[in-house]
Amino acid sequence: MMSPAYRVVLCDLRTDQVLDILPVSDVSLDDYIGKVGTASATVPLPNRQIAARARAALELGRTAMWIERGPDIWWGGIPWTADLTSDARGTLGLRIQAGGWASYLDHRAVLHTQQAVGVDQFDIVRGLLDYSASLTGGDIGIEYDAAEASGVVRDRTYRRYDQPRVREIIDQLANVEGGFEWRIASYRDSGSGRRIKQLQLGAPVIRTGESEIVLDHPGPILSYGWPIDATVRANVWQSRGASDNRNQTAESLPMMTELLVDDAQLAAGWPRLDGTSDYTTVTEPATLAAHARADLAAAVNPRPIPELTVALDRVPLSPALLGATVRVRIRDLWWAEGLDRRYRVVGLAISPPLRGRPETAKLFLEAA
Repeated sequence: MMSPAYRVVLCDLRTDQVLDILPVSDVSLDDYIGKVGTASATVPLPNRQIAARARAALELGRTAMWIERGPDIWWGGIPWTADLTSDARGTLGLRIQAGGWASYLDHRAVLHTQQAVGVDQFDIVRGLLDYSASLTGGDIGIEYDAAEASGVVRDRTYRRYDQPRVREIIDQLANVEGGFEWRIASYRDSGSGRRIKQLQLGAPVIRTGESEIVLDHPGPILSYGWPIDATVRANVWQSRGASDNRNQTAESLPMMTELLVDDAQLAAGWPRLDGTSDYTTVTEPATLAAHARADLAAAVNPRPIPELTVALDRVPLSPALLGATVRVRIRDLWWAEGLDRRYRVVGLAISPPLRGRPETAKLFLEAA
């Protein structure tokens, strides 16, 4: 069965006005919860006309790139780099590399102090996006549901003197104790057909989908990887915050949390494993302590992120699966008794079909 064709729609980043739709090959893309997705595609340049179109439509950092698979939008983001290649026969191609919409927030800094007191953490995120969009040239059309709330209020001050990047402080806010997950999804509105960049928020996690997909090995699961890693494990933790520079005559020392110890794990016979983290822009002791508790909780029993490679011609999967639950059933020499567990999809990477190999999706999973 033939896979639906991919095509790349290049638009103006600020207005989303279509600039051109170019033929592409070797399309690969990935998308994640908690990490910026990436995509790459090659524009073949067989003649002067196609080369001129590509040069006119693609202006790195100013152009938006939507990837469509059949009638659906599977990915959206911003091309940041490109590589023009020529082989021994003189065949030209332009390899484009792009980052998801959240990568734009790596290029936006807080240049005016922002303060929130007793504000829902989702509203803090939306306020940062509003601030970013309010400055001249800063609105790229990210939409959100203004009524959605997490039920957790925070006090936060982001100082212009620190010049923090917007994505960095949203990630930091999300990863504190009692935090949340966020991503910027791409899809087409079913009614109007309009292309949409949508902020998704979920506390404590993003969950989507109502029907459960069952994945078997042997079966649609072609291969899998199951990491077992103790290098990230810790049962003692301390976090370091901003330095106190108020007294210019004294040595400037960073704020430190108390030493957090998981006594139960040590009593159970585990050796002491120390962990530390730095939050150089955090100035409030309570906020720093909440970061330390969240970091210790993640390090005491770190969760593996299994990877499954699935043939797309055997299971109907798409990037809309992010946040959904799948049931994984494996029986082999390691899982001789049979594995049958539910996992949440937190990442997805699509690889194009190659000679003798179908189009595949690699799923990154987290215990549901």
